[in-house]
Amino acid sequence: MAMDPRIDAYIARQADFARPILIHIRALMHAASPDIGEAVKWGMPFFTYRDQNLANMAAFKGHAAFGFWHDKVGREGASDDAMSQFGRITALSDLPSDADIAGLIAQAMALIDAGDRPRTGPKPPKAPLPVHPAFADAIAANSVAAAIWAAFPPGKIRDYCEWINEAKTDATRDKRIAQAVDWIGEGKGRNWKYEKK
Repeated sequence: MAMDPRIDAYIARQADFARPILIHIRALMHAASPDIGEAVKWGMPFFTYRDQNLANMAAFKGHAAFGFWHDKVGREGASDDAMSQFGRITALSDLPSDADIAGLIAQAMALIDAGDRPRTGPKPPKAPLPVHPAFADAIAANSVAAAIWAAFPPGKIRDYCEWINEAKTDATRDKRIAQAVDWIGEGKGRNWKYEKK
């Protein structure tokens, strides 16, 4: 199947650490089957099989992510640390062996061939994350933001808590807290630019 030039462009603009990871994952996907296609969905590279989502990958400032779309494709020790089953990938050595990934690709394709649909039931709820004390104080100091925050669903609260709790410096955290309170006061989730209208 032809390579999608949008994915070439996506990989080219990523950080030096991420490009080899994305190139390697892409090569493994295409080595598994000539029937695996490519697409860009939600701004990130996806791999498709029989016009269904098979897997996706993405790169962020400090890590890459890779995962299978079907919720029945799993591996021992799967991580909840990032948006994929493989956690935060910062080097090729963070990935399982090529043979393990090939086995997971085959499993995912077999599920599609069998007509098994992914994500047919609700996901188990994740435990709530702690709200940083400085963030809690900033929300409490803004009555509009506090009222909106109290009505937010758990997913929006979790997004904000992850973003603020993962700040590496106090200055970054303080900047994120100020931005978050502004967005919350407007009723926006942290990923409001991508949320359905």
